[in-house]
Amino acid sequence: MSAQRVAVVTGTRAEFGLLTPVMRAIEGHGALELRVIAAGMHLVGEQPTVREVQERFDVHTTVPMQRSGETGRVADGHALARGIDVFADVLGDADCVLVLGDRIEAFAAASAASVIGVPVVHLHGGDVAEGVADEAMRHAITKLAHLHLPATPTSAQRIERMGEASWRVECVGSPAADVVRTTPELDERRWAELGAPEAVVLHHPTGLDADREQAFAKAIADSIEPGRTLWLAPNHDPGHECVMGVRQASGARLIDHLPSSVFTGLLKRLAREGGVLIGNSSCALIEGAIIGLGAVDIGPRQGGRERCGNVLEVEAPAVSGIRSAIERLRSRSLGAIVHPYGDGHTGQRIAEALARIEFSDPKWLRKRTAY
Repeated sequence: MSAQRVAVVTGTRAEFGLLTPVMRAIEGHGALELRVIAAGMHLVGEQPTVREVQERFDVHTTVPMQRSGETGRVADGHALARGIDVFADVLGDADCVLVLGDRIEAFAAASAASVIGVPVVHLHGGDVAEGVADEAMRHAITKLAHLHLPATPTSAQRIERMGEASWRVECVGSPAADVVRTTPELDERRWAELGAPEAVVLHHPTGLDADREQAFAKAIADSIEPGRTLWLAPNHDPGHECVMGVRQASGARLIDHLPSSVFTGLLKRLAREGGVLIGNSSCALIEGAIIGLGAVDIGPRQGGRERCGNVLEVEAPAVSGIRSAIERLRSRSLGAIVHPYGDGHTGQRIAEALARIEFSDPKWLRKRTAY
């Protein structure tokens, strides 16, 4: 039997970091052929992150969606439409398409593939996180998907409660655990170049009104020690400009983009130094738990997501609450956090699952709600 062609869609720098061990495992499996499709946010900006994808993999094709200078929810709607249109053309000869998470790039690919009759494989389905429109899109992708590879038992149970047949669901862990396992922490030179921070801020927009978006970012800025804080750039979801404006005026050390391996190495070194991750990124809850890194989760973006003992939640944009959480985390011992995200061999499990399935069998495309 010829190798099954697996189209893996990546749309952002963060999700590419998670997909890298999965793509490596697919690439190295004799029964599978990897086809990397770079889409969405990888293709915009002065330094498009598609370059990072191209440094590691052969990119089969690209799918432009967002346009530089166009932001907001209406712009995202148009970007989604462009993505579905192009994905319908480029996915037709794949045996399956693999997507991760809940962003519009994954939703566009899953929508097109489902309609044209290509099986959809969904990673990190069944999670809960409010985000901008993340909750709705993640679960919509679940209903479009044909094979579910959730990260945790709780997410697997949630997928089955949504009416997906149990034989379509296989809990594999999170590829974030693979990244953590295989990435060394930053050495002294690189750590010093980044300012040897006591705190790292990674705070994304949440689709709130401008005043609320700015209030959360301003509360963070007023809670940190600028000289010992590294503030990374937010993603380009609606509200990006509000967060960026506060960030630029914060006085913190600013870095727009770190390659995924450097970012993970930074988090591991930050944990060893007793530092804190501040903001609303899912990496605080997932990678942070795996590493044992204290994290302050601020606002509603990750509302409902599983969380472990490394995380303290601050719901309101209150300086006192953020500072209190930072101090409490610095006094905790976080070296033995129990987490549900697997043992760091998720990529291999995914490749083996894809290799043993014959997606040409009509049963994979014939979905029936199981309740």
